[in-house]
Parts: sequence; structure tokens; C-alpha cells
Amino acid sequence: MRLGLIGFGAMGKEVARIAKERGHEIVAIVDPKAAEATAKVIDAKALEKAEACIDFSSLNGVMENIEKTAALKKNMVVGTTGWYEHVGEARKIVGKRGIGFVYASNFSVGVNAFYRIVAEAAKAMNGLKEYDVFGYELHHNRKQDSPSGTAKSLAKIIVNNFSRKKKVIYEKLDRKIEADELHFASIRGGSVPGTHVIGFDSAADSIELKHEARSRAGFALGAVLAAEWIKGKKGFFEVNDFMNDLLEGKHV
Repeated sequence: MRLGLIGFGAMGKEVARIAKERGHEIVAIVDPKAAEATAKVIDAKALEKAEACIDFSSLNGVMENIEKTAALKKNMVVGTTGWYEHVGEARKIVGKRGIGFVYASNFSVGVNAFYRIVAEAAKAMNGLKEYDVFGYELHHNRKQDSPSGTAKSLAKIIVNNFSRKKKVIYEKLDRKIEADELHFASIRGGSVPGTHVIGFDSAADSIELKHEARSRAGFALGAVLAAEWIKGKKGFFEVNDFMNDLLEGKHV
């Protein structure tokens, strides 16, 4: 495929590397600051040759990027996080322009398998009243959002499958936690690519599920696979739609 990259920070560079390894051509790099950029802003000339675009840009610009890219009739993969209160607006834009669009809080195939493992674990532990559940995540000191989009997705999965938890607390607690509250903490520091831990704890023992990214390669590979998957499609998709096909062996 001929791919356009929107945002060329650390993730954009890793996406470019993985895409080239898989035989794709990078025909556009849109970034206002990167020396390697072929354009500073999205317009018809910048994305003229691109069949699909992968966005790992900034939270502040993602909705504008979606509007401009969709107007140019380019299918789109969005890995930028933190913009999800605007999902309804993005869905309308995609429908109006008739493009294919897939987004995720985390495109790592391993993380998306982890989501399913956590869901099954929460269901299994739900009836065991002796166990409480918690979560925490660690990321590098350059990450722009906290908690991570992945943490929010995990928290939602737990609340949906662990009936004793009704709401999520991401901030610090200066009080006793309520029985119906799930505490999900965030830590920022160093160069940690991304670690997420879910714990089920009782007086007798403790069970922990952990996903630890070794590098950005897993996130980048998932985004490139999603771009391959969205080729020829129209509609608004979440990562689960892509993963369902991947796990059933429908993705080539």
C-alpha cells in the first residue's frame, strides 16, 4: 500500500519502519516540525498519493486531522489517544465522507488479546466475594495523557464484567475507597514503553495479570495491520472489529 503518516514523532517513525518491512511505501509524512516531513499540514497535495493514512499525532490536532483526511476520501487509522469524547463527531464525519476508519486506544495485538484475557478473568472472579480488584499503569515521562487510553479501556472492561465495581477512580485517594469503586493508578517516569497490571487480591492470595510492552514495535505493527485491514472498507470501526477478523485468521 501507499501510506501517509500524520505525525512523525517516535511512534510515527516506528510505524514507518514496520510499514517498509512489510513492503509498503511511505508516500507522505505530515508533521509541522519533523525534518523528514513532506508537508506541514494536511491538504490535497500532501496526501495525493496516499491510499490510507495512519495518525499518531497530538491530542490537540486529531479531530482536525480526521476532518481534513476524511474530506480527501482517504481511509484512516487513528492511534492518537485521549480524544474519545469526540467519537460521536468522528463517526458523523466518517459517515458523511464515506471512508473507512478504525481507531484504538492501543493497536498492539498483544494488548488487545490482553483485553480479552482480563474480561474473562473478571467474569471468573466476579462471584468470589473475597477478592477485590485494582489496576495500575506505567509509561514514559513524555506521554501526554494520564491515565492512558489503554488503562481506561481496561477499567471499562472490569466495570462491565465485575459487578461489585460501579465507577472508576483515577486520581489519588485521600480517604478510604468505597466498595463499588475501582482504583486505577498511573505512574509517569523514565522510558517505560507501557506496562498495565490488573490485580485480584484476597486475604489468602493474590492474582496479577500483566502486559508489558518491550518497545513501540507492537503498537506500530498493529497500526500497520489495521491499515491493511481497512483497505477497501467503508465505515466506522473499533479495534475489536479488526481483532475479531485477525483472531479468526481472516487477515492476510
